[in-house]
Amino acid sequence: MAVGVFDLFSIGIGPSSSHTVGPMRAAAVFAEELKASGVLAGVASLRVDLYGSLAATGHGHGTMTAILLGLEGFHPELILPDEVEERLAAIAETGTLQLAGAVALPYGVKDMVLRPLTVLPRHTNGMTFTVSDAAGEVLHAATFFSVGGGFIVREGEEDAALQELEESKKELPLPFRTAAELLEHCRETGLGISDVMRVNEEDSRTPGEIRAGLLHIWSVMEDCVATSLKREGVLPGGLKVRRRAPDWYDRLRKESARPGGAENDNAGAGEFHDPKYWQEWVNLIALAVNEENASGGRVVTAPTNGAAGIIPAVLYYALHFAPGMENASQEDLDDVVVRFLLAAGAVGVLYKEQASISGAEVGCQGEVGSASSMAAAGLAEVMGGSPAQVENAAEIAMEHNLGLTCDPIGGLVQVPCIERNAIAAAKAINAAKMALWGDGSHRVSLDEVIVTMRETGKDMSSKYKETAMGGLAVNVVEC
Repeated sequence: MAVGVFDLFSIGIGPSSSHTVGPMRAAAVFAEELKASGVLAGVASLRVDLYGSLAATGHGHGTMTAILLGLEGFHPELILPDEVEERLAAIAETGTLQLAGAVALPYGVKDMVLRPLTVLPRHTNGMTFTVSDAAGEVLHAATFFSVGGGFIVREGEEDAALQELEESKKELPLPFRTAAELLEHCRETGLGISDVMRVNEEDSRTPGEIRAGLLHIWSVMEDCVATSLKREGVLPGGLKVRRRAPDWYDRLRKESARPGGAENDNAGAGEFHDPKYWQEWVNLIALAVNEENASGGRVVTAPTNGAAGIIPAVLYYALHFAPGMENASQEDLDDVVVRFLLAAGAVGVLYKEQASISGAEVGCQGEVGSASSMAAAGLAEVMGGSPAQVENAAEIAMEHNLGLTCDPIGGLVQVPCIERNAIAAAKAINAAKMALWGDGSHRVSLDEVIVTMRETGKDMSSKYKETAMGGLAVNVVEC
Protein backbone atom coordinates (compact mmCIF):
# COMPACT_ATOMS: atom_id res chain seq x y z
CA MET A 1 0.00 0.00 0.00
CA ALA A 2 1.34 3.45 -0.93
CA VAL A 3 1.54 6.19 1.70
CA GLY A 4 -2.00 7.31 2.41
CA VAL A 5 -3.82 9.89 4.49
CA PHE A 6 -4.20 7.51 7.43
CA ASP A 7 -0.45 6.89 7.45
CA LEU A 8 0.25 10.61 7.66
CA PHE A 9 -2.47 11.21 10.27
CA SER A 10 -2.06 8.45 12.82
CA ILE A 11 -2.98 8.44 16.49
CA GLY A 12 -0.18 8.07 19.02
CA ILE A 13 1.33 9.52 22.15
CA GLY A 14 3.73 12.41 22.66
CA PRO A 15 6.13 13.94 22.60
CA SER A 16 7.67 12.81 19.30
CA SER A 17 6.59 10.73 16.33
CA SER A 18 10.15 9.84 15.34
CA HIS A 19 11.53 9.47 18.88
CA THR A 20 8.46 8.13 20.74
CA VAL A 21 5.88 6.68 18.35
CA GLY A 22 8.36 5.08 15.94
CA PRO A 23 10.51 3.41 18.62
CA MET A 24 7.42 2.08 20.42
CA ARG A 25 6.10 0.70 17.14
CA ALA A 26 9.45 -0.94 16.35
CA ALA A 27 9.68 -2.49 19.82
CA ALA A 28 6.12 -3.82 19.52
CA VAL A 29 6.95 -5.40 16.16
CA PHE A 30 10.02 -7.03 17.70
CA ALA A 31 7.93 -8.37 20.60
CA GLU A 32 5.41 -9.84 18.15
CA GLU A 33 8.23 -11.51 16.24
CA LEU A 34 9.44 -13.17 19.43
CA LYS A 35 5.98 -14.62 19.97
CA ALA A 36 5.61 -15.76 16.37
CA SER A 37 9.06 -17.36 16.17
CA GLY A 38 8.55 -19.48 19.25
CA VAL A 39 11.73 -18.30 21.01
CA LEU A 40 9.99 -16.15 23.63
CA ALA A 41 9.96 -18.84 26.34
CA GLY A 42 13.73 -19.26 26.09
CA VAL A 43 14.60 -15.57 26.46
CA ALA A 44 16.82 -14.88 29.47
CA SER A 45 18.25 -11.46 28.61
CA LEU A 46 17.48 -8.40 26.51
CA ARG A 47 19.70 -5.74 25.01
CA VAL A 48 18.59 -2.48 23.39
CA ASP A 49 21.12 -0.27 21.57
CA LEU A 50 20.11 3.25 20.56
CA TYR A 51 22.11 5.20 17.97
CA GLY A 52 22.52 8.76 16.77
CA SER A 53 19.68 11.15 17.50
CA LEU A 54 17.66 8.56 19.42
CA ALA A 55 20.52 8.23 21.89
CA ALA A 56 21.35 11.96 21.94
CA THR A 57 17.86 13.27 22.71
CA GLY A 58 16.01 10.11 23.70
CA HIS A 59 15.60 11.01 27.37
CA GLY A 60 13.86 14.27 26.54
CA HIS A 61 11.65 12.63 23.92
CA GLY A 62 10.51 9.66 26.00
CA THR A 63 12.26 7.23 23.66
CA MET A 64 13.39 4.79 26.32
CA THR A 65 10.05 4.56 28.10
CA ALA A 66 8.23 4.22 24.77
CA ILE A 67 10.47 1.29 23.89
CA LEU A 68 9.70 -0.38 27.22
CA LEU A 69 5.98 -0.11 26.48
CA GLY A 70 6.47 -1.44 22.96
CA LEU A 71 8.46 -4.41 24.23
CA GLU A 72 5.56 -5.22 26.51
CA GLY A 73 3.37 -5.40 23.40
CA PHE A 74 1.67 -2.00 23.42
CA HIS A 75 1.12 -0.09 20.17
CA PRO A 76 1.12 3.74 20.07
CA GLU A 77 -2.21 4.02 18.26
CA LEU A 78 -4.00 1.87 20.84
CA ILE A 79 -2.46 2.62 24.22
CA LEU A 80 -4.23 5.19 26.39
CA PRO A 81 -2.50 7.77 28.62
CA ASP A 82 -3.70 6.01 31.80
CA GLU A 83 -2.16 2.74 30.60
CA VAL A 84 1.11 4.54 29.87
CA GLU A 85 1.33 5.89 33.41
CA GLU A 86 0.26 2.59 34.99
CA ARG A 87 2.76 0.41 33.14
CA LEU A 88 5.70 2.79 33.45
CA ALA A 89 5.07 3.13 37.18
CA ALA A 90 5.02 -0.67 37.52
CA ILE A 91 8.25 -1.08 35.55
CA ALA A 92 9.98 1.62 37.61
CA GLU A 93 8.78 0.13 40.90
CA THR A 94 9.63 -3.50 40.15
CA GLY A 95 12.55 -3.02 37.75
CA THR A 96 10.92 -5.73 35.67
CA LEU A 97 9.68 -5.68 32.09
CA GLN A 98 6.94 -8.02 30.85
CA LEU A 99 8.47 -8.90 27.48
CA ALA A 100 5.67 -9.40 24.92
CA GLY A 101 3.34 -9.37 27.92
CA ALA A 102 4.51 -12.86 28.91
CA VAL A 103 8.14 -13.11 30.09
CA ALA A 104 9.33 -11.16 33.12
CA LEU A 105 12.83 -9.73 32.66
CA PRO A 106 14.79 -7.41 34.95
CA TYR A 107 15.13 -4.44 32.63
CA GLY A 108 14.62 -0.68 32.64
CA VAL A 109 15.68 2.60 31.05
CA LYS A 110 19.12 2.50 32.70
CA ASP A 111 19.91 -0.82 31.01
CA MET A 112 19.73 0.56 27.48
CA VAL A 113 23.00 1.18 25.63
CA LEU A 114 23.27 4.71 24.22
CA ARG A 115 25.52 5.43 21.24
CA PRO A 116 24.88 9.10 20.34
CA LEU A 117 28.04 9.47 18.26
CA THR A 118 27.38 6.37 16.17
CA VAL A 119 25.09 6.94 13.22
CA LEU A 120 24.05 3.87 11.26
CA PRO A 121 24.18 4.22 7.45
CA ARG A 122 20.41 4.16 6.79
CA HIS A 123 19.23 6.88 9.21
CA THR A 124 20.31 8.69 12.35
CA ASN A 125 17.34 7.22 14.30
CA GLY A 126 18.58 3.64 14.60
CA MET A 127 17.84 1.01 17.25
CA THR A 128 18.81 -2.64 17.67
CA PHE A 129 16.96 -5.21 19.78
CA THR A 130 18.69 -8.44 20.82
CA VAL A 131 17.50 -11.30 23.02
CA SER A 132 19.64 -14.21 24.24
CA ASP A 133 19.09 -17.42 26.16
CA ALA A 134 20.60 -18.39 29.53
CA ALA A 135 23.80 -19.56 27.81
CA GLY A 136 24.27 -16.22 26.09
CA GLU A 137 23.30 -17.47 22.64
CA VAL A 138 21.47 -14.88 20.54
CA LEU A 139 17.93 -16.06 19.85
CA HIS A 140 16.70 -13.13 17.81
CA ALA A 141 17.96 -9.67 16.81
CA ALA A 142 16.65 -6.88 14.63
CA THR A 143 17.59 -3.30 13.72
CA PHE A 144 14.96 -0.69 12.93
CA PHE A 145 15.05 2.94 11.84
CA SER A 146 12.45 5.52 12.84
CA VAL A 147 12.30 7.67 9.73
CA GLY A 148 9.80 10.34 10.80
CA GLY A 149 6.08 10.61 11.35
CA GLY A 150 6.00 7.31 13.24
CA PHE A 151 7.11 5.38 10.15
CA ILE A 152 9.66 2.61 10.73
CA VAL A 153 11.92 0.67 8.36
CA ARG A 154 13.67 -2.59 9.18
CA GLU A 155 17.34 -2.97 8.28
CA GLY A 156 17.77 -5.19 5.26
CA GLU A 157 14.25 -4.61 4.02
CA GLU A 158 14.68 -1.08 2.69
CA ASP A 159 14.90 -2.12 -0.97
CA ALA A 160 12.02 -4.55 -0.64
CA ALA A 161 9.91 -1.89 1.06
CA LEU A 162 10.65 0.61 -1.70
CA GLN A 163 9.83 -1.95 -4.38
CA GLU A 164 6.55 -2.83 -2.65
CA LEU A 165 5.71 0.86 -2.39
CA GLU A 166 6.38 1.44 -6.09
CA GLU A 167 4.27 -1.58 -7.05
CA SER A 168 1.39 -0.47 -4.84
CA LYS A 169 1.49 3.03 -6.32
CA LYS A 170 1.18 1.60 -9.83
CA GLU A 171 -2.02 -0.11 -8.76
CA LEU A 172 -3.62 3.12 -7.53
CA PRO A 173 -6.20 4.74 -9.80
CA LEU A 174 -4.39 8.11 -9.82
CA PRO A 175 -0.80 7.53 -8.66
CA PHE A 176 1.45 10.53 -8.05
CA ARG A 177 4.85 11.17 -6.60
CA THR A 178 5.28 14.81 -7.56
CA ALA A 179 3.08 17.89 -7.51
CA ALA A 180 3.36 18.00 -11.31
CA GLU A 181 1.83 14.54 -11.54
CA LEU A 182 -0.86 15.48 -9.04
CA LEU A 183 -1.80 18.60 -11.00
CA GLU A 184 -1.83 16.62 -14.23
CA HIS A 185 -4.40 14.24 -12.75
CA CYS A 186 -6.49 17.27 -11.79
CA ARG A 187 -6.29 18.66 -15.33
CA GLU A 188 -7.16 15.34 -16.97
CA THR A 189 -10.04 14.43 -14.67
CA GLY A 190 -11.37 17.84 -13.66
CA LEU A 191 -11.04 16.80 -10.02
CA GLY A 192 -9.68 18.87 -7.15
CA ILE A 193 -6.64 17.81 -5.15
CA SER A 194 -8.73 16.42 -2.28
CA ASP A 195 -10.77 14.41 -4.80
CA VAL A 196 -7.65 12.85 -6.33
CA MET A 197 -6.55 11.79 -2.86
CA ARG A 198 -10.04 10.46 -2.12
CA VAL A 199 -10.09 8.35 -5.29
CA ASN A 200 -6.80 6.74 -4.29
CA GLU A 201 -7.99 6.11 -0.74
CA GLU A 202 -11.10 4.41 -2.15
CA ASP A 203 -8.78 1.80 -3.63
CA SER A 204 -8.49 0.29 -0.14
CA ARG A 205 -11.47 1.73 1.81
CA THR A 206 -15.11 2.51 1.18
CA PRO A 207 -16.19 6.17 0.96
CA GLY A 208 -17.97 5.74 4.27
CA GLU A 209 -14.87 4.34 5.95
CA ILE A 210 -12.76 7.21 4.65
CA ARG A 211 -15.20 9.82 5.88
CA ALA A 212 -15.65 8.17 9.27
CA GLY A 213 -11.90 7.69 9.67
CA LEU A 214 -11.07 11.30 8.92
CA LEU A 215 -13.81 12.61 11.18
CA HIS A 216 -12.42 10.36 13.91
CA ILE A 217 -8.96 11.86 13.35
CA TRP A 218 -10.47 15.32 13.79
CA SER A 219 -12.31 14.22 16.93
CA VAL A 220 -9.03 13.03 18.45
CA MET A 221 -7.49 16.41 17.62
CA GLU A 222 -10.42 18.13 19.33
CA ASP A 223 -10.16 15.82 22.35
CA CYS A 224 -6.46 16.63 22.56
CA VAL A 225 -7.28 20.35 22.77
CA ALA A 226 -10.06 19.80 25.32
CA THR A 227 -7.78 17.71 27.55
CA SER A 228 -4.98 20.24 27.34
CA LEU A 229 -7.26 23.12 28.34
CA LYS A 230 -8.00 21.35 31.62
CA ARG A 231 -4.37 20.85 32.59
CA GLU A 232 -2.43 23.44 34.56
CA GLY A 233 1.03 23.80 36.04
CA VAL A 234 4.34 23.15 34.31
CA LEU A 235 5.30 20.67 31.64
CA PRO A 236 7.43 17.66 32.63
CA GLY A 237 11.13 17.47 31.86
CA GLY A 238 12.86 20.06 34.02
CA LEU A 239 12.60 23.21 31.90
CA LYS A 240 9.67 24.38 34.03
CA VAL A 241 7.76 25.57 30.98
CA ARG A 242 4.38 26.79 32.20
CA ARG A 243 1.24 25.67 30.43
CA ARG A 244 -0.35 28.73 28.84
CA ALA A 245 -3.35 27.26 27.04
CA PRO A 246 -5.80 27.16 30.02
CA ASP A 247 -5.22 30.83 30.95
CA TRP A 248 -5.34 31.94 27.34
CA TYR A 249 -8.59 30.05 26.86
CA ASP A 250 -10.24 31.71 29.85
CA ARG A 251 -9.19 35.12 28.59
CA LEU A 252 -10.31 34.45 25.01
CA ARG A 253 -13.72 33.19 26.07
CA LYS A 254 -14.35 36.55 27.66
CA GLU A 255 -12.67 38.87 25.19
CA SER A 256 -13.84 37.24 21.97
CA ALA A 257 -17.47 36.62 22.93
CA ARG A 258 -19.67 38.46 20.47
CA PRO A 259 -21.98 41.14 21.89
CA GLY A 260 -25.20 39.57 23.11
CA GLY A 261 -23.76 36.05 22.97
CA ALA A 262 -23.35 33.73 25.91
CA GLU A 263 -19.84 32.94 27.05
CA ASN A 264 -18.59 29.89 25.20
CA ASP A 265 -17.49 26.89 27.26
CA ASN A 266 -16.24 24.78 24.37
CA ALA A 267 -13.09 25.47 22.36
CA GLY A 268 -14.60 23.44 19.56
CA ALA A 269 -17.59 25.77 19.14
CA GLY A 270 -17.29 29.17 17.54
CA GLU A 271 -20.73 30.73 17.39
CA PHE A 272 -19.74 33.69 19.56
CA HIS A 273 -16.15 34.25 18.42
CA ASP A 274 -15.34 37.80 17.43
CA PRO A 275 -13.58 37.53 14.01
CA LYS A 276 -10.90 40.01 15.04
CA TYR A 277 -9.55 37.37 17.46
CA TRP A 278 -8.99 34.70 14.81
CA GLN A 279 -5.22 34.66 15.29
CA GLU A 280 -5.48 34.37 19.06
CA TRP A 281 -7.75 31.32 18.64
CA VAL A 282 -5.35 29.79 16.12
CA ASN A 283 -2.47 30.37 18.53
CA LEU A 284 -4.48 28.81 21.35
CA ILE A 285 -5.30 25.61 19.44
CA ALA A 286 -1.67 25.15 18.34
CA LEU A 287 -0.33 25.76 21.85
CA ALA A 288 -2.91 23.46 23.45
CA VAL A 289 -2.11 20.54 21.14
CA ASN A 290 1.62 20.89 21.55
CA GLU A 291 1.47 21.32 25.31
CA GLU A 292 -0.48 18.08 25.45
CA ASN A 293 2.06 16.45 23.16
CA ALA A 294 4.94 17.68 25.33
CA SER A 295 3.34 16.02 28.34
CA GLY A 296 3.11 12.65 26.58
CA GLY A 297 -0.61 12.92 25.86
CA ARG A 298 -2.65 11.40 23.04
CA VAL A 299 -2.20 13.29 19.78
CA VAL A 300 -2.43 12.87 16.03
CA THR A 301 0.80 12.89 14.06
CA ALA A 302 0.19 15.63 11.51
CA PRO A 303 2.49 14.60 9.92
CA THR A 304 4.70 14.41 13.05
CA ASN A 305 4.17 14.93 16.77
CA GLY A 306 6.52 17.89 16.94
CA ALA A 307 4.34 19.64 14.35
CA ALA A 308 1.03 18.22 15.58
CA GLY A 309 -0.59 21.57 16.42
CA ILE A 310 -0.43 23.26 13.02
CA ILE A 311 -3.05 21.36 11.04
CA PRO A 312 -5.61 21.32 13.92
CA ALA A 313 -5.14 25.07 14.38
CA VAL A 314 -5.58 25.88 10.68
CA LEU A 315 -8.52 23.49 10.36
CA TYR A 316 -10.08 25.24 13.36
CA TYR A 317 -9.67 28.51 11.47
CA ALA A 318 -11.34 26.98 8.41
CA LEU A 319 -14.33 25.82 10.45
CA HIS A 320 -14.83 28.96 12.53
CA PHE A 321 -13.42 31.96 10.68
CA ALA A 322 -13.37 31.19 6.96
CA PRO A 323 -16.04 32.98 4.90
CA GLY A 324 -19.36 31.13 4.64
CA MET A 325 -18.99 29.07 7.81
CA GLU A 326 -21.31 31.16 9.96
CA ASN A 327 -24.48 29.25 9.07
CA ALA A 328 -22.98 25.96 7.92
CA SER A 329 -24.75 22.73 8.86
CA GLN A 330 -22.94 19.95 10.68
CA GLU A 331 -22.78 17.96 7.46
CA ASP A 332 -21.18 20.94 5.71
CA LEU A 333 -18.65 21.29 8.53
CA ASP A 334 -17.84 17.58 8.29
CA ASP A 335 -17.33 18.00 4.54
CA VAL A 336 -14.80 20.74 5.26
CA VAL A 337 -12.90 18.48 7.66
CA VAL A 338 -12.76 15.62 5.15
CA ARG A 339 -11.70 17.76 2.19
CA PHE A 340 -9.14 19.68 4.26
CA LEU A 341 -7.43 16.53 5.54
CA LEU A 342 -7.47 14.85 2.12
CA ALA A 343 -5.84 17.87 0.45
CA ALA A 344 -3.33 18.23 3.27
CA GLY A 345 -2.61 14.51 3.04
CA ALA A 346 -1.96 14.75 -0.70
CA VAL A 347 0.72 17.36 -0.08
CA GLY A 348 2.10 15.28 2.78
CA VAL A 349 2.58 12.41 0.34
CA LEU A 350 4.80 14.66 -1.78
CA TYR A 351 7.10 15.43 1.16
CA LYS A 352 7.22 11.79 2.20
CA GLU A 353 7.98 10.68 -1.36
CA GLN A 354 10.50 13.32 -2.42
CA ALA A 355 12.15 14.47 0.80
CA SER A 356 11.60 13.72 4.49
CA ILE A 357 9.36 14.62 7.41
CA SER A 358 12.05 13.72 9.95
CA GLY A 359 13.62 16.51 12.00
CA ALA A 360 16.58 14.25 12.67
CA GLU A 361 17.15 13.94 8.94
CA VAL A 362 16.42 17.41 7.49
CA GLY A 363 15.81 19.67 10.49
CA CYS A 364 12.52 21.22 11.57
CA GLN A 365 11.77 22.33 8.01
CA GLY A 366 10.79 18.68 7.48
CA GLU A 367 8.36 18.71 10.39
CA VAL A 368 6.94 22.20 11.00
CA GLY A 369 7.65 23.22 7.39
CA SER A 370 5.86 20.21 5.94
CA ALA A 371 2.91 20.64 8.31
CA SER A 372 2.60 24.34 7.46
CA SER A 373 2.64 23.50 3.75
CA MET A 374 0.03 20.75 4.20
CA ALA A 375 -2.19 23.05 6.26
CA ALA A 376 -1.96 25.84 3.69
CA ALA A 377 -3.05 23.40 0.98
CA GLY A 378 -5.96 22.16 3.07
CA LEU A 379 -7.17 25.67 3.80
CA ALA A 380 -6.86 26.83 0.18
CA GLU A 381 -8.82 23.74 -0.91
CA VAL A 382 -11.79 24.30 1.40
CA MET A 383 -11.83 28.04 0.64
CA GLY A 384 -12.50 27.25 -3.01
CA GLY A 385 -9.00 27.29 -4.45
CA SER A 386 -8.22 25.70 -7.80
CA PRO A 387 -5.64 22.88 -7.88
CA ALA A 388 -3.03 25.40 -9.04
CA GLN A 389 -3.87 27.76 -6.18
CA VAL A 390 -3.74 24.91 -3.65
CA GLU A 391 -0.31 23.89 -4.94
CA ASN A 392 0.80 27.53 -4.78
CA ALA A 393 -0.37 27.82 -1.15
CA ALA A 394 1.65 24.76 -0.19
CA GLU A 395 4.69 26.15 -2.00
CA ILE A 396 4.50 29.55 -0.33
CA ALA A 397 4.28 28.02 3.14
CA MET A 398 7.32 25.79 2.68
CA GLU A 399 9.36 28.39 0.86
CA HIS A 400 9.34 30.49 4.02
CA ASN A 401 10.23 27.60 6.31
CA LEU A 402 13.34 26.54 4.37
CA GLY A 403 16.40 26.10 6.57
CA LEU A 404 14.42 25.78 9.79
CA THR A 405 16.61 23.98 12.31
CA CYS A 406 15.65 21.42 14.94
CA ASP A 407 17.40 22.51 18.14
CA PRO A 408 15.08 21.81 21.09
CA ILE A 409 16.42 22.89 24.47
CA GLY A 410 17.17 19.93 26.70
CA GLY A 411 16.07 17.56 23.94
CA LEU A 412 12.47 18.30 24.96
CA VAL A 413 9.69 19.04 22.47
CA GLN A 414 8.89 22.31 24.25
CA VAL A 415 11.16 25.26 23.43
CA PRO A 416 11.00 26.44 20.66
CA CYS A 417 8.68 23.70 19.39
CA ILE A 418 5.39 24.72 21.00
CA GLU A 419 5.42 28.37 19.90
CA ARG A 420 6.84 27.37 16.52
CA ASN A 421 3.61 25.52 15.78
CA ALA A 422 1.55 28.64 16.42
CA ILE A 423 3.80 30.77 14.20
CA ALA A 424 3.73 28.18 11.41
CA ALA A 425 -0.07 27.92 11.58
CA ALA A 426 -0.35 31.66 10.96
CA LYS A 427 2.11 31.30 8.07
CA ALA A 428 -0.09 28.61 6.56
CA ILE A 429 -3.18 30.81 6.73
CA ASN A 430 -1.32 33.72 5.18
CA ALA A 431 0.08 31.46 2.44
CA ALA A 432 -3.40 30.22 1.57
CA LYS A 433 -4.78 33.76 1.43
CA MET A 434 -1.93 34.93 -0.77
CA ALA A 435 -2.42 32.02 -3.15
CA LEU A 436 -6.16 32.62 -3.36
CA TRP A 437 -5.57 36.23 -4.38
CA GLY A 438 -3.53 34.97 -7.32
CA ASP A 439 -4.46 32.81 -10.29
CA GLY A 440 -2.24 29.88 -9.37
CA SER A 441 0.68 30.84 -11.59
CA HIS A 442 3.99 31.36 -9.79
CA ARG A 443 7.72 31.29 -10.47
CA VAL A 444 8.79 28.51 -8.08
CA SER A 445 6.95 25.19 -8.14
CA LEU A 446 6.10 23.10 -5.10
CA ASP A 447 8.29 20.29 -6.44
CA GLU A 448 11.26 22.67 -6.68
CA VAL A 449 10.73 23.81 -3.11
CA ILE A 450 10.48 20.23 -1.85
CA VAL A 451 13.72 19.27 -3.57
CA THR A 452 15.33 22.41 -2.16
CA MET A 453 14.18 21.45 1.32
CA ARG A 454 15.69 18.00 0.89
CA GLU A 455 19.01 19.39 -0.35
CA THR A 456 19.07 22.02 2.41
CA GLY A 457 18.57 19.24 4.93
CA LYS A 458 21.49 17.30 3.48
CA ASP A 459 23.75 20.34 3.74
CA MET A 460 22.57 21.27 7.24
CA SER A 461 25.03 20.53 10.01
CA SER A 462 24.06 17.58 12.17
CA LYS A 463 24.17 19.99 15.13
CA TYR A 464 20.86 21.39 13.95
CA LYS A 465 19.08 18.09 13.30
CA GLU A 466 17.58 17.00 16.62
CA THR A 467 20.86 16.20 18.34
CA ALA A 468 20.73 18.94 21.03
CA MET A 469 24.29 19.87 19.99
CA GLY A 470 23.67 23.27 18.40
CA GLY A 471 21.45 26.35 18.25
CA LEU A 472 19.13 27.10 21.14
CA ALA A 473 19.90 23.70 22.59
CA VAL A 474 23.41 24.83 23.58
CA ASN A 475 23.08 28.61 23.69
CA VAL A 476 20.33 28.72 26.30
CA VAL A 477 21.17 27.72 29.85
CA GLU A 478 18.69 25.18 31.19
CA CYS A 479 17.01 26.18 34.42
